[in-house]
Amino acid sequence: VQVEESGGGLVQPGGSLRLSCAASGFTFSRSGMSWYRQAPGKERELVGVISSGSGSTNYADSVKGRFTISRDNAKNTVFLQMNRLKPEDTAVYFCKVFLCYSDCRAYWGQGTQVTVSS
Repeated sequence: VQVEESGGGLVQPGGSLRLSCAASGFTFSRSGMSWYRQAPGKERELVGVISSGSGSTNYADSVKGRFTISRDNAKNTVFLQMNRLKPEDTAVYFCKVFLCYSDCRAYWGQGTQVTVSS
């Protein structure tokens, strides 16, 4: 199982970025996916989730209305579109999938840095 984030970078406040998470090694279309972030000195926090099937989404209050999660099952990829970025959105962003085989565990990517600064 692998998940790999990309698309991070430096952006000015009010700008936009689109993160991608490429997945492999499991049945992507049947798996819910999550985005998390971790700012320096803070705990990792949930940004949002997207379900398998219908692709319904839920977001943290701090990003609701600004961030959008989507998925392309044909490309085994989940996206995080971030608009109206704020300095407090600065963090390392992670993709996660939770799977059960012989045991149940979370699989994380290595993260991608997003810095919002003028």
